[in-house]
Amino acid sequence: MNSYYNQNYSREEIEDILEKIKKCVCNNRFTISRNTNRQENIDFINEYNIRSDKQKSILLKIQATDFCHSLQNTNIGYEYEVLYVFVPQVELFNSDGEQEIVDIYTKFNIIDLPSGTRTVVISFHKRNKPIEYFFR
Repeated sequence: MNSYYNQNYSREEIEDILEKIKKCVCNNRFTISRNTNRQENIDFINEYNIRSDKQKSILLKIQATDFCHSLQNTNIGYEYEVLYVFVPQVELFNSDGEQEIVDIYTKFNIIDLPSGTRTVVISFHKRNKPIEYFFR
């Protein structure tokens, strides 16, 4: 496992983090990154035709057992941020209409603002590297 990855959490801590994320999703206080640096997210959403209601549904079904690790943000100016990685397995239909089970690599940034908590889904794409589930 990469030395930047942190798995030093109790199940309760991860459930609390997930609760914050899901509260943001329920209240539409979340964004899935779709900028030029996140082409993989855009391609994945398009390939599987994952509309906003389905995106929300996928995020709300993530469980503590889908947790892999956290890591510090390495982008300059954002080093204080902790990012959380979960990889749920979801049944989707591909562009050929065929049903398949897809490991979705999701990476979350939880941002506490004076106006309330928001979450940014930095990664939302097919898993593209080996992962280790912490609670499985």
